[in-house]
Amino acid sequence: MWYVLLAIAVFGLVTSSVFTGMTLVAVPRFLRERRTAEAKLRERPGFVPALSVLKPLAGAEPDLEKHLASFSEQDYPEFEILFCARKPEDAGLEIARRVAARYPHVAVQFFATGEPKYINAKVASMELMEKSARHDILVISDSDVRVTPDYLRAVALPFADERVGGMCCLYRGIAAGGGLWARLEAVGMSVEMTAGVLVARMMEGMQFVLGPTMSFRRDVIGQMGGFKVTADYCADDFVLGNETHKLGREVVLSHHAIDHIVINLSLVASLKHQVRWMKSTRFSRPKGHFGTALTFSMPFGLVGLAAGVLLGHVWWGVGLLAWAIASREALSVAVGRMVVRDPSWFNLLVLYPVRDLMGFFFWAASYMGSRILWRGRVFQLLPGGKMRAAE
Repeated sequence: MWYVLLAIAVFGLVTSSVFTGMTLVAVPRFLRERRTAEAKLRERPGFVPALSVLKPLAGAEPDLEKHLASFSEQDYPEFEILFCARKPEDAGLEIARRVAARYPHVAVQFFATGEPKYINAKVASMELMEKSARHDILVISDSDVRVTPDYLRAVALPFADERVGGMCCLYRGIAAGGGLWARLEAVGMSVEMTAGVLVARMMEGMQFVLGPTMSFRRDVIGQMGGFKVTADYCADDFVLGNETHKLGREVVLSHHAIDHIVINLSLVASLKHQVRWMKSTRFSRPKGHFGTALTFSMPFGLVGLAAGVLLGHVWWGVGLLAWAIASREALSVAVGRMVVRDPSWFNLLVLYPVRDLMGFFFWAASYMGSRILWRGRVFQLLPGGKMRAAE
């Protein structure tokens, strides 16, 4: 029996190392593209079409005022920001109004949807803002995102190619308040998510986008039937990117990485959020999600350690665990530091191996039922990624 466990550990370490190797192969391509893009961005005025930034809001979040202000401090000639919440008195919308008053040179609009008619309430906000947007390139950004002044120039750059219908940005996780659980979730965003995206792009091209920042031409949204095509889906970002790909338009992964703020400060809140994300991925991309189990390293390293000790070959076990840790450290530095430029060495070198182990258990938990908790409501996920209100 112990030799079976040892064989499983070795098999898992081989598959996770193959995944690490594929990621390391993908990194140089991304870095070359980033150097090219950054050189283009230094040209002035460069490609700067007018942009409409759509910001759905839902209540006050930690440091929301600072995050929204970063969108008003853009080094960009012409853009507008549209804010929308469910109710006019929404706390997030009130914060947006305060921010807008500090930046009178930025064109802004405010909206409230009332009680949404869709399962995915965000879709009602997107529809309402799109109807009033003045420009033909729509930039959609979550409320828990912080950006630098060159953000809009980076977002606009891919659209210089008429074949491009959509784009998205990678993101590094930033823990609000610096707590342990938030930092563990944050480093998973910086490394695990980014590595998966780089490998997926290398294997099949970009057939999806990432929700914290995604941008589309207005005509592409119209051709797919409007934002309402995502009305019944949890992973609306995946659907929008996939529909863009199906239309024959190119989807681009930007060279630019943004800050995605982790606001789940407690253990319970962090666990619920990460399991929900895993369940959503399971229903949206079931085959790829199933194979994700073989990309984790630390669970197999620990199984190898246990098998080695029980077989009386302690150094075998220690060697297998060291193999697992080395694989995660290489992935963490190459992706977390070099690709998304995560500034926290502690997160990358110390916490990421722990997060890798946790990620395996989140993956396993994604197969325990189909219900998720989202914005205080319970939904049931359905095949294909749709959802409905739980009974």
